[in-house]
Amino acid sequence: MVVDRTILVTGGAGFIGRAVCRALLERGDRVRVLDSLIDQVHGGRGRPAELGRDVEFVQGDVRDADAVGAALRGVDGVIHLAAEVGVGQSMYAIERYTSVNELGTAVLLEQLVAQPVRRIVTASSMSIYGEGRYRDAAGAVFDEVGRDPAALRRRCWDPVGPSGETLIPAPTPETKHPQLASVYAIGKYVQERMPLTVAAAYGMEAVALRLWNVFGPGQALSNPYTGVLAIFASRIANRRAPMIFEDGLQRRDFVHVDDVARAFLLALDEPRVAGGVFNIASGEQRTVLAVAHDLAEAMGTATEPDVTGEGRSGDIRHCLADIALARATLGYAPREDFHERLVDLADWVVGQDPRDGVAAATTELKARGLVN
Repeated sequence: MVVDRTILVTGGAGFIGRAVCRALLERGDRVRVLDSLIDQVHGGRGRPAELGRDVEFVQGDVRDADAVGAALRGVDGVIHLAAEVGVGQSMYAIERYTSVNELGTAVLLEQLVAQPVRRIVTASSMSIYGEGRYRDAAGAVFDEVGRDPAALRRRCWDPVGPSGETLIPAPTPETKHPQLASVYAIGKYVQERMPLTVAAAYGMEAVALRLWNVFGPGQALSNPYTGVLAIFASRIANRRAPMIFEDGLQRRDFVHVDDVARAFLLALDEPRVAGGVFNIASGEQRTVLAVAHDLAEAMGTATEPDVTGEGRSGDIRHCLADIALARATLGYAPREDFHERLVDLADWVVGQDPRDGVAAATTELKARGLVN
């Protein structure tokens, strides 16, 4: 491991960023954060108290070349987390998502050409896969699966094979071809590919981590476009039912933020992974409905979810993670127990005062024809 170095974390005041900063500080790195503190995430509160005082904080926009250039001075490595996050909102706030995620990454890379570092590690997303990998009963693999809009209007949520056969969700490896089903997914794919392309041309190294559904204390509970567990927690804390699209049986992989932070440190250090792309998840699958029930129980309530039976543009049905490559090459191994850490999340929520914006966000999506 390289010691006595300074790491820049863009978007480091956010939920994942703060966990990464803690992990870097704990092992002795100096940490600098560049973050614009957008209101939707931070609510106008300024620098988060959870961001360690040992962190050098620079408030600035990743699209501002002068701010980025100043933040890069004397830096040895970069962890690039700055991004607008949210599938649904990306489908109407198109300019904003494209500007921050794509232009912001371009500005960062141009500044890195002038002030190169050894390695940049970028946060990508499982959303770039669209639907995950499927198999049929005979074991045949299907990587290019889509959902028929007519079937969705009939509330037939699960994709089927070319002859109408039942398909079984299977773990999705990094080799699966992307299916970019939302503006957010497009932007995350650009954020992933651009550093991998540019870094190699200028003698730097790049690594991209495709993150699954990250959860844990510290999520932006009042942001209705954040992670699903934070959205559910905000609803329950306000004595309202968690809202679930479709039938709630869509499957996901939920990974704790501490596991994700460790993955970023491994990606920053491991010599063998330059130029690589890795799935970062727990390797376990859960339905969204089951997770809503588990969280309600952890928060000490019997609140039943509101399963709407409605579909949302840009959503996918199932996407499960194959983390074999990250285990073998990156040395990544998830450590955190889902149910134990769900209790930690529930305990943390008790001390918060979240504003529930889910109804307003859903109304906005419906007004734009993005929910049906």
